[in-house]
Amino acid sequence: MDSLFPKPSGLNLTLPESVDALARRARRLTTPCGEGEVVWHVWGQARDGVPPLVLFHGGSGSWTHFVRNIEALVAAGRELWVPDLPGFGDSAVSPLGGDADALVAPLCEGLRQLLGPRPCELLGFSFGGMTAGLLLAAHPELASRLILVGAPAMGVVPQRQFELKAWRHLPTPEAQAEVHRYNLAALMLHDPAQIEGLALQVHAANVVRDRLPRRRLAHTDILARSLPQVDCPVWAIYGAHDALYKSWITQLASAFEASARDFRGLTLIPDAGHWVQFERPEAFHAAVLAALA
Repeated sequence: MDSLFPKPSGLNLTLPESVDALARRARRLTTPCGEGEVVWHVWGQARDGVPPLVLFHGGSGSWTHFVRNIEALVAAGRELWVPDLPGFGDSAVSPLGGDADALVAPLCEGLRQLLGPRPCELLGFSFGGMTAGLLLAAHPELASRLILVGAPAMGVVPQRQFELKAWRHLPTPEAQAEVHRYNLAALMLHDPAQIEGLALQVHAANVVRDRLPRRRLAHTDILARSLPQVDCPVWAIYGAHDALYKSWITQLASAFEASARDFRGLTLIPDAGHWVQFERPEAFHAAVLAALA
């Protein structure tokens, strides 16, 4: 298996742990996606009476959005099922379109093929949270609870709160890395000291495999409009400094209460931005395990 994280020449981007080794410890399964497949990574062992925990990563990402969380959640006794969502990572693009709504059918087919009639517990980060909401609105039987992490499209932000810079046209890895640093600071991370090293390496490896460049649903209220069709309990976890919302984050709790049938609460994690599970993993794990208890 080739390294997931080829090092750009001229840059000192070293990993503090072997992400490739973590990937090799997973069981790799596939389900149909048009002419291609959705790739699922599975860690941990099934336990009687404990549903599998399915994690959906964010936009321009892959399973590595959870690179700092997998071992801790497995150690807590959970079996994790983490797909590369269609159009990202190792998974094929959905033939149905290029946004979250096009991912519902192949993900539903995959969950039914892999898990049968068993409902999972579903956690979605950012774009993956919006996708999870759309999935359960259409197929509420697939999950017994939903945890939304940094999810967009709740209809409380009057205008986009950040702008990202383009990087694909830049001629050198060094120039591209500077833009990746800027974009991580603008959207993903509150603490600039965390941008170097693992965060930058993961981000740079993921964005080159993003094949859904024209996503627009995240800038609508589609998640808020979908949650009334979701039957299961819903929890929300956000970094207190999430760049998607900034000062509007104070309105999130009331937005969830107004839209989700069974909303169980919003946890705001201090000193964290949008990529909260990477930036504050211990606090994130505590919030997730409390929701799963």
